[in-house]
Amino acid sequence: MKFTLGVAMSPLDQLSELAKTAEECGFSSIALPDSLFYMETAAEKYPYTPDGSRMWNEETPWADPLIAAASMAAVTSRIHFYTNVLKLGSRNPLLLARQVGTVANLTGNRFGFGVGIGWAPEEFLWCGAPYERRGARVDEMIEIIKLVLAGGMAEFHGEFFDFDKLQMSPAPSQPVPFYVGGHTKPALRRAARVGDGWCSAMMKFDDLVSTMAELDKLRAEYGRADEPFEIQAVCIDRFGKHGYEEMAAAGITDAIVVPWIFDGIGFDGELAAKQDSLRKFAAENIN
Repeated sequence: MKFTLGVAMSPLDQLSELAKTAEECGFSSIALPDSLFYMETAAEKYPYTPDGSRMWNEETPWADPLIAAASMAAVTSRIHFYTNVLKLGSRNPLLLARQVGTVANLTGNRFGFGVGIGWAPEEFLWCGAPYERRGARVDEMIEIIKLVLAGGMAEFHGEFFDFDKLQMSPAPSQPVPFYVGGHTKPALRRAARVGDGWCSAMMKFDDLVSTMAELDKLRAEYGRADEPFEIQAVCIDRFGKHGYEEMAAAGITDAIVVPWIFDGIGFDGELAAKQDSLRKFAAENIN
């Protein structure tokens, strides 16, 4: 099983140094979160906490994950990066295709594209995208981005997006893996149908196992049971060497962890303390 470092809500001036330390410690990847803005009053509850509250406030730092990946890749040579997850619904697919292709090239194919729809109506409406039928629009967006990233002339004539032949160069020299996030049935179907893997939010181990079984069933329905498929999981009740071995045995391929939280260090904690936590975690679980 691989280990990914989660850097959500860390100060932006720590990201490059955390990337270098994570690479030195043997982490496989860094998971980069996405949040466009903090709305003072949210129309919907946040779906991944028990009471629907947000785990951050208006002052919490967020970096654009694609820019952050390029910046962190510039000071590293081996570690990979993936968005966990970028909210597609409020964006434009052609602009994203250009950005993702650039990041894939600048990182030397060390980038994976984790995608979701987005949970906040405000992010859609205030960015000029309709909230209605967002799932169907995102399906077209994924198709478009994959099409353009494959290289050569591409055209698309769909229900929501339409363009004649165009080309973006250079295309990535290797396919960009797509990881699909979300816990709903439509999200799981999307992951099974078009994803190279699935990203969880915070889940208990038993819930992860049952979700993975559902994904196996859906992938078989789409004729993809024998294709490689990653499970990138944030498990909230399995820790330590034994816990990670149990996760690996269940089929989880990638544990997303924030080691300094285990040591009582906050998201805004000092860089040196976080680096010490990374080295301690690696000594106990990776090396």
